[in-house]
Amino acid sequence: MTVFLPSKPTSITMRLTHVVHAYTPSIGGSQILIQRVSEELVQQYGHAITVLTSTARNLEHFWDAHEPGLPTGKEMINGVDVQRLAVFNRLGPLWRILAGVAYRLGLPGNDWLRTAQQGPWLRGLADAIRTSQPDVILAATFPLHHMYQTARIARQLGKPLVLLGALHLADAWGYDRPMIYRAIRAADGYIALSQHERDVLVEQHRVRPERIQVIGGGIDLSTFAQASATLARQKFGLGDAPDAPMVLSIGKHTERKRFDLLIQAMSTVWRTLPTAHLVIAGAKTAYTTQLEYQIAQLPHASQIHLLSDVETDDKVNLLAACDVFALASGDESFGIVFVEAWACGKPVVGANRGAIPSIIHNEVDGLVFDYPNPQNLAEKLLYLLNNPQLAHSLGQSGHAKTRQQYTWSQIAHQYHNFYQSTSPP
Repeated sequence: MTVFLPSKPTSITMRLTHVVHAYTPSIGGSQILIQRVSEELVQQYGHAITVLTSTARNLEHFWDAHEPGLPTGKEMINGVDVQRLAVFNRLGPLWRILAGVAYRLGLPGNDWLRTAQQGPWLRGLADAIRTSQPDVILAATFPLHHMYQTARIARQLGKPLVLLGALHLADAWGYDRPMIYRAIRAADGYIALSQHERDVLVEQHRVRPERIQVIGGGIDLSTFAQASATLARQKFGLGDAPDAPMVLSIGKHTERKRFDLLIQAMSTVWRTLPTAHLVIAGAKTAYTTQLEYQIAQLPHASQIHLLSDVETDDKVNLLAACDVFALASGDESFGIVFVEAWACGKPVVGANRGAIPSIIHNEVDGLVFDYPNPQNLAEKLLYLLNNPQLAHSLGQSGHAKTRQQYTWSQIAHQYHNFYQSTSPP
């Protein structure tokens, strides 16, 4: 697919307001997506972008009044006007109890209670949106409360509303909520991160297909151009020899990422390739301690490297160093790490569940395994590790797809077109 992009901003300038639960320096997939799209829309098209967000660094700030946050106020970040709004979070413990009881008992309205418990409740959001004078409003992401605040305000102002859901459809607690799909049906436009998400919305939730645009995540290819496998192997002690097989997984240290499946699969891999190494890199959480304990019990513990809070340069170098990238999670709304691996020309292995099979073209740019079967995951890993020529071919196919579909310029171009289609002339 060829995408033609303008060489400079067009004469058409829109005022766009992006409402997102958190924004840089907060770290997360949605934060990065909204930041990069906002900055590209300013640079490529000259749009005036206002980002309205919370003071949160971490999501816990939404329900825990003791969790420190960022200061309220306004700042300009790379041409984007950013305003941080205070979060009302003092009822978090009460909401948590009510939501838990209502969900377990299946009481009417339990989806609203779960949403109220998660927050964020943003103070002054209506005034901030009104002051930004938007032509189009975007809100991201579900299942959080600010999505409904924004939708209500957009209706009051008579402004077009686009929703970016980033739905993790396998998560019943988070996304089995009728109110989410009512809000999507009522919106002027919806951005789905994958064809799978789009199909579920149309087929199961009666969302009009013409209102949905599939736009994935993006990357900056130049970030990966200078990646050094040697630096990664030296810094993190990856293998006694430069050619020791290496499997890499990147993701926040949470149960949802299913690192336990990957560790189980590696037990089979080691029977055939005893020198192989597994690297797990991601943001440290309370679950990190559990992972450390699980790893310590294994006979190959010295060949598992659990890395916390690695810098971007280190992540890129690790991708360059690996032979195969694997993500065992069966609950991804997109999976930008697959695209990052492809940017380094690496083959990928992911679950045959949810959105992932619509991102990975099986046996073309990667392989999918029978989730949650660790033995089948091991077979896929061994197939690639034992067939380096095939692994290289899949990685190169992924690299070509990334260049064609997943650069930030191309992603922003699609947002630009979709905004124009939802805005009245």
